Amino acid sequence: QVQLVESGGGLVQAGGSLRLSCAASGRTFSNRNMGWFRQAPGKERVFVAAVSWRSGMTYYEDSVKGRFTISRDNTKNTVYLQMNSLKPEDTAVYFCAVDNRALRAEITTSLGQYDYWGQGTQVTVSS
Repeated sequence: QVQLVESGGGLVQAGGSLRLSCAASGRTFSNRNMGWFRQAPGKERVFVAAVSWRSGMTYYEDSVKGRFTISRDNTKNTVYLQMNSLKPEDTAVYFCAVDNRALRAEITTSLGQYDYWGQGTQVTVSS
């Protein structure tokens, strides 16, 4: 059974940092892109960042560029999201997900092209 388990969320003051982790079990995802999404209260789930399976290429939503860094460790079947200079508008539940197509060359930001979602971890940034 495939499971994705996020951790590392919490309450932090504006300007602070958090590092999210997403550990996958049940199968390896070394040949799939992996991504992070977030969902703020009353809003839709949206793309945050993704990392390629083969080159380590990354892609970010504009509002987090320069502040967030996504990375992966295929030996641990884990993807990370380092979040620096956090802002109150970053407050959301953060989810990791796996691309539904193996060996995809390009990174996709479409929520519908990801499956195997984690349960989410809450990030709250106070002003």
